[in-house]
Amino acid sequence: MKIGPIDTKPPGVAPADRKAEAAPTKAPTVPSTEVALSAAATGLAAGAAEASFDGAKVERIATAIREGKFTVNPEAIADKLITNAEELLGRKLS
Repeated sequence: MKIGPIDTKPPGVAPADRKAEAAPTKAPTVPSTEVALSAAATGLAAGAAEASFDGAKVERIATAIREGKFTVNPEAIADKLITNAEELLGRKLS
């Protein structure tokens, strides 16, 4: 038994022609689901649009890290995480 190449070509048909013949036509898509965002998600999306980038601050922090002078304040980080969680949940946690 002789096994030929996996991609056998019919005589006289170029590969590009075969792809064009085999490609089905796409029907226009109709949305099947409607999505509604919560108030929290809408607020997050609005906040992302207002975000700004402070390149000078980033450079100051990067320089402090390189020089070994940057210190982390875990209390400040914890406080900010709690505040952000409260804002997202819309209530006071503590």
